[in-house]
Amino acid sequence: MCVFSQEGYQLKLEWGPEGVHALRDCDVLVVVDVLSFTTSVDLVVGNGGQVRPSRWKPASGRTLRPASLVDATGLVELPSPNGSNLCSLAGETGAHVLAACLRNASAVARRAQELGKTIGVVPGGERWGLDVLNSGPREFGPLRPCVEDYLGAGAVIAALAGKASPEARLAATAFRTTDVPAAVRDCGSGRELVENGHRADVDLAVRINVSSAVPVLVDGVLR
Repeated sequence: MCVFSQEGYQLKLEWGPEGVHALRDCDVLVVVDVLSFTTSVDLVVGNGGQVRPSRWKPASGRTLRPASLVDATGLVELPSPNGSNLCSLAGETGAHVLAACLRNASAVARRAQELGKTIGVVPGGERWGLDVLNSGPREFGPLRPCVEDYLGAGAVIAALAGKASPEARLAATAFRTTDVPAAVRDCGSGRELVENGHRADVDLAVRINVSSAVPVLVDGVLR
């Protein structure tokens, strides 16, 4: 598959691991995984803690839930099939790597703009065939774009200045014109979490620009 580099744009958006590869020449890569990795990272870093992302493997176990990390400090090991995996991949490109969610979108955008001229935003999406809530971890299938990460990416892009690609502009427009908390709660990912007893995780994730934490990947750790 040929992936175009979106030359001529300062703000770009591509999905998942392939998106990291396509945007590898950007000065800054912003990873977005609203439900739930980057929301978890925001909470830990906001408490002064650190998160070590790692590549997802079937033996990684269940991902930690944001509601369990509200008071977390210190170093937290946090594998996930999407956001954590993408941070590890992005760290290999040489770009500055930041973790964003709805909670800290504006703060991350400001820092990204300080770090470089070209900014790639990478929404994680989900994976067909993976159910970490009920049946345990297993190999997963192709990427499934999801509402919450598209809106999270749009929140970051909406707070950035620069010439945006059509993909990036559309995400920003979606964020500006959508009742974001309602959309995230009612989308497939949000409903799945609520129905499995994780309403508190969704409630934490849908709060917009309430955090000034800016998690930056340094020596393999988000801090």
